[in-house]
Amino acid sequence: MKKFFFMVLAIVISAVNAQNTVPKTALDIAPLLIGEKIPNATLKTSENTDVKISDLLKKKKTVLVFYRGGWCPYCNMHLQALAEAEKEILDLGYQIAAVSSDAPKNLKSTEEKDKVKYTLLSDSKGELINAMGIAFQVPENYKSVINANSNGDNKSFLPVPSVFIVNEEGEILFEYISPNFKHRISNELLVSVLKTFK
Repeated sequence: MKKFFFMVLAIVISAVNAQNTVPKTALDIAPLLIGEKIPNATLKTSENTDVKISDLLKKKKTVLVFYRGGWCPYCNMHLQALAEAEKEILDLGYQIAAVSSDAPKNLKSTEEKDKVKYTLLSDSKGELINAMGIAFQVPENYKSVINANSNGDNKSFLPVPSVFIVNEEGEILFEYISPNFKHRISNELLVSVLKTFK
């Protein structure tokens, strides 16, 4: 009987660990789907203050962006493009929030470099990124960059670059997720999608 109990316990523990394992590659992720709700998490601003994602989303419909970090040239081009479209996006009744695993102090330099006025948030421990189902194991050649830019909090994951359009109840209305980090949604496509939900 004892042997049976330990076998069942081992199976349960391995099943739980399997569920908590970060996917190996960007192609293995299982993101939240349209219609699902954004999980609540506490993130940090560039000023190092706490922000509950649920409180932020309640304010107005949101373009919620996940990017690899301010060290990534493709992410910087995407953030700059969003900054150029920001007025049009705001005029349509949306706010923009962009999340990475960068530490709060590194968000400041990204804001300045990319001329970003919208909200950048730090998820250096990956609480929201993992809950969104878009985290994958960081390739070996990125580990030192990730570790340095997250202030040592992140040694193991990267987010797949993603854009979610979310309503005030936190429900996903639209998503664009690209395992190829070089491909991002264009401003034209994003704005036309936003207009359909106006």
